[in-house]
Amino acid sequence: MKIGFAADHAGQRLKGAIVDHLKAAGHTVVVYGPETTPDDDYPLIVRVLADAIARGDVERGIFTCGSGIGPAVVANKIAGIRAAVVDNEWSARDAVQHVDLNLLTLGERVIGAELAKSIVDAYLSAQPEGGRHERRRKQIEAMEPRPMTAADAGAGTPAPGLRSNAGMRRGG
Repeated sequence: MKIGFAADHAGQRLKGAIVDHLKAAGHTVVVYGPETTPDDDYPLIVRVLADAIARGDVERGIFTCGSGIGPAVVANKIAGIRAAVVDNEWSARDAVQHVDLNLLTLGERVIGAELAKSIVDAYLSAQPEGGRHERRRKQIEAMEPRPMTAADAGAGTPAPGLRSNAGMRRGG
């Protein structure tokens, strides 16, 4: 499987252990993002990985940082991305089976390397299930934002379904 991988400064040790594990298992690993520094910004790094997943450049992605929480929040703002911070094998497997998780985030300050490898294996070996889960995935996809068109942006008109705050009173 072709896996995209990225990390911020707080996920570097876990990144090294997992990338080595993935390569040893025969996966192709594409590492995204710059070399990190203590003041790097994970939103910018995770965006590069999430875009690669959404475009289909890689089949799934993994992001490591301190907790995994921030990158999951950022990634879920990208259409086509279903990200979650996971700290056990059952949740990794269930997330793929039920919502077709395509970006796993892991916290180096939360879990150790051996557990992380086990979670990654569960994530990569799981497949999405059909039936009610497929129906629910379609409902989730229908809620994803669509790209703004020129017509949506014209003359300050809000995108369909959004209200403008023009004319609203403040403080009331």
